[in-house]
Amino acid sequence: MFEYELNMAVRLILAAILGGLIGLERESLNKAAGFRTHTLVCLGSCLIMITSIEMSSNYGIGADPARLAAQVVSGIGFLGAGTILHSGFGIRGLTTAASLWVVAAIGLAIGAGRYVTAIVTTVIVFVVLVYFSGLEEYVKIKQKKLKKIEVVIADRPGQLGKVSSALGELEIHIRKVEMSEGSDNTRIKVSIICNIPYNINIAQVKERIEREEGVFDVQIC
Repeated sequence: MFEYELNMAVRLILAAILGGLIGLERESLNKAAGFRTHTLVCLGSCLIMITSIEMSSNYGIGADPARLAAQVVSGIGFLGAGTILHSGFGIRGLTTAASLWVVAAIGLAIGAGRYVTAIVTTVIVFVVLVYFSGLEEYVKIKQKKLKKIEVVIADRPGQLGKVSSALGELEIHIRKVEMSEGSDNTRIKVSIICNIPYNINIAQVKERIEREEGVFDVQIC
């Protein structure tokens, strides 16, 4: 009995350590879900897996050990959704949500006694989070074109917002906006510096902006 309890304690401690390692990386970047959140998620999922296995052993065929584990996998989406934020035209927090999901899986693996699998997964996740971010940024820079969009629009409330929304639909990130007076008091000229994804055609961008009411001229250079 003592050996069994010691084995369970080792599983719980290992879950806390591995979850905490991934949480430390998130904490260092000031993410919403950091060290404590990842530690608790991994620890909790490990405990649920242990409990599920024990229930199956104690109650026999009628108890399904996969049932509680399945609820962890689906339920972790609640925490993950809480870390995803809409910022401007982009989405933030997807990586942290994914790390929470994989940490829950690591906890389940440890709870099932799959120590090597859990450790290898933790190492891979840590490498992806720490070292792949630079590669990801490099690819993003290479795949985007910095362009200047000059738009003449009606001088009325919400008009610039319509143009911004049109660019957002195409996943174009605005870097800088400058406004000046147009040819008369009813129009203004807007210069927008933005990153256009490599798969978006310039003509497609121009056509989309021109479809907005109150847009008189669009030039992209």
